[in-house]
Formats: sequence, C-alpha cells, structure tokens
Amino acid sequence: MTDYRRIYTPGAGWFFTVNLLERQNNPLLIENIDVLRLAFREVKERHPFKIDAVVILPDHLHCIWTLPKNDSNYSMRWNLLKGKFSRFLAKGEKLSESRVKRRERGVWQRRFWEHSLRNEEDYNRHLDYIHWNPVKHGYVSNIIDWPHSSFHKYVKLGLYPENWGGQTDDEFETGESM
Repeated sequence: MTDYRRIYTPGAGWFFTVNLLERQNNPLLIENIDVLRLAFREVKERHPFKIDAVVILPDHLHCIWTLPKNDSNYSMRWNLLKGKFSRFLAKGEKLSESRVKRRERGVWQRRFWEHSLRNEEDYNRHLDYIHWNPVKHGYVSNIIDWPHSSFHKYVKLGLYPENWGGQTDDEFETGESM
C-alpha cells in the first residue's frame, strides 16, 4: 500500500470531492441538507474558510474552498464537518469491524479527494465542473434546475447566464474516481 501524503499550502484554493460511504441510491445529503448546511456553518465559525463554489448531490459533494493566508488545515475542517453532520443523524448504518474499533460512524468515506488549484484557468474549469455535475449525473437536464448549487449565486452575480450549458466530461477530467 502506498503512503498517501497530502499537500498543505496556507491560503490556497482547493477543489474537493467528498463521498458518502454507501453511495448506491443514497439520498442522505439532500434529505438532510439543512443539517449539512448547519455543519458547514458551525465549522466555518470556529475555523474560517471561504466556500467559493459548492454542489450537494444525494451521495457526494464537490466544492472549492479558499483557506486563510496563515492556515492550510483543510483535513481538520473536513473531519469536523463530517463528524458534526454524522452526529445529527440517527444511528443504524452498517458498521465494519474497523469502524467499530475506531468508534466511527459508517456515513462518510474516510478519505476525500483534493486538488490544489494552480491558476485561474484551473479554478474556472473546476468551477464549471462543480456546476455541471447535477447534469452529468442525470439529476436535471438544466443546471439552473438543481437547487443545491452555488450556480444560482453565480447567475445573480452575472458570472453565468441562466441557460449556461456547461461542458462535457470529454472536456474536463479531475482524476477522481466517481
């Protein structure tokens, strides 16, 4: 097994993919969207960061964060966020021996995928990918129809037209296994 190491750069911008453990037909995130929003709010209050873009899908989410200039600890933030969300949920999920031993819930995958945003073009490609994702997964035909997305904020700011069509998967590759 390879020793996985993350890169931590203070003040950097990051693209993330975070998945539920059981993804097959699991609408947990959108069924508990208010709990997820509360978890984000509470973590941001104690450990500030900027959410530049986000899309919440039934079983996973994508987002872009910008961390404060003197801070690089996105892993701690994700750990807190996942924990706060999980504590609000009723117990009853299937637990592996490993999760029982570690006293973990079986809600989230342990790891998450991160990508350090290199420049404005990289940032914009990931921004488009986030907003295109509900169409990619077949939840809606038009991006504007997905309610759990920062796309609506970007339309209000005039940065995307309401009928923006996004890009195909052939034009964008994140390296994530989805």
